[in-house]
Amino acid sequence: MPGGETLTRRGWLRRAGRWTRGVACLSLPAAGGLVACSDAADRRHDGPDGPRAEPVRQPVRVAWVFSSGGPRGFVHVGVLQALAELGLKPDLIVGASAGALAGSLFAAGWSGSALRERALQLQPWQLGRLAWGTDERFSALGLADWVNEQLQGRGLHQLAVPVAVAAWNRSRAQLTAFTAGNAGLAVAASCAIEGQFAPLRLGDDRFVDADLHQPLPVRLALSLGAQRVLAVDASAHEWKAPAGTERWREGDLRKRALTRPDAQLADVLLHPDIGYYASISRGYRERVIDAGYQDTLRPAGHEQHPAGAAFCRLSSPTREA
Repeated sequence: MPGGETLTRRGWLRRAGRWTRGVACLSLPAAGGLVACSDAADRRHDGPDGPRAEPVRQPVRVAWVFSSGGPRGFVHVGVLQALAELGLKPDLIVGASAGALAGSLFAAGWSGSALRERALQLQPWQLGRLAWGTDERFSALGLADWVNEQLQGRGLHQLAVPVAVAAWNRSRAQLTAFTAGNAGLAVAASCAIEGQFAPLRLGDDRFVDADLHQPLPVRLALSLGAQRVLAVDASAHEWKAPAGTERWREGDLRKRALTRPDAQLADVLLHPDIGYYASISRGYRERVIDAGYQDTLRPAGHEQHPAGAAFCRLSSPTREA
């Protein structure tokens, strides 16, 4: 198809499923270990080391919010790289799904270039596992292990920048912000796409990706005390959809209806144009990361631009400990 292979979130999963079945029992040196063939995905993750929803204890003058987005979520890497080069630092990072993954790694102190390098190296089979004991095909516990390895076992409350990982509590039908405890499990819950990945079970509650409920969690950031918000929307520009994409139109409009209430509350909204078609190829990742990087620097460098003026108000070159 034009611009590369069309890949929805579920299409990505079908391909990842084929790869996972073929290589899940092979050693993956790039991942630093062995990926298990399957997981008892419905096991409980209780105890003091599990992810926890605790109040944010310091003032939040500026929060950065990163949306869900599947493969399009690689755009967050470019945005983070640009924000770091601009010398900006938030008091809180809030992320959903792909945004939670990128935001957590950045909050751990990764440089923009290191984040970019790892994003280009990452392969789906390093993170996915087959699930058993549930109706879903996949488990995100491989992702949990990978994140914890990258963060060297640090919890969300131990990162250099406070993080709130957004996940949907399916049992209570409400959005939850994990702010402490096991970072890997929190990110895994945030990335557990409904109907495809087994929910993460904490006690009697089950948590999934917030993409179908609040994919751009600006309101969550405000509820945690944020005074100003920079938000990054990784969704498609549906009004630029080319011919032949009508079958995805309903999903595009549903996503826009979900993001609009939050987008309107952001002080700065970045919605990089990364094209309509998505892929997981290295070329696609490079293009999307570059688009996020360039689209962030463009308004920041022009104070007459409405977004550029807002960038000035959001500037926080030094963050108080």
